[in-house]
Amino acid sequence: MSHENLKDELRALICEIAEIDALPDDTHFKDLGIDSMMGVEIVAAIERQYHVKIEDSELKEVSTLNKSYDLVLGKLAPSVAQSAE
Repeated sequence: MSHENLKDELRALICEIAEIDALPDDTHFKDLGIDSMMGVEIVAAIERQYHVKIEDSELKEVSTLNKSYDLVLGKLAPSVAQSAE
């Protein structure tokens, strides 16, 4: 999986849960009407989709697409690097 594919997949996942059509990279989720309950749903979906664990202390990082991407990429870094080779 490439880095761009990961970002596109995250964008699609978050748009689906939040029922929005567009998700700019740096727009804060709360500015898009994504509340804390949707945030929990987004985190759960990310954990299921990518088989990662997002700790409670990391929840604040799931606030924009770019921050979510950076968090997931950091957790997937070894496997993403291997698949890019």
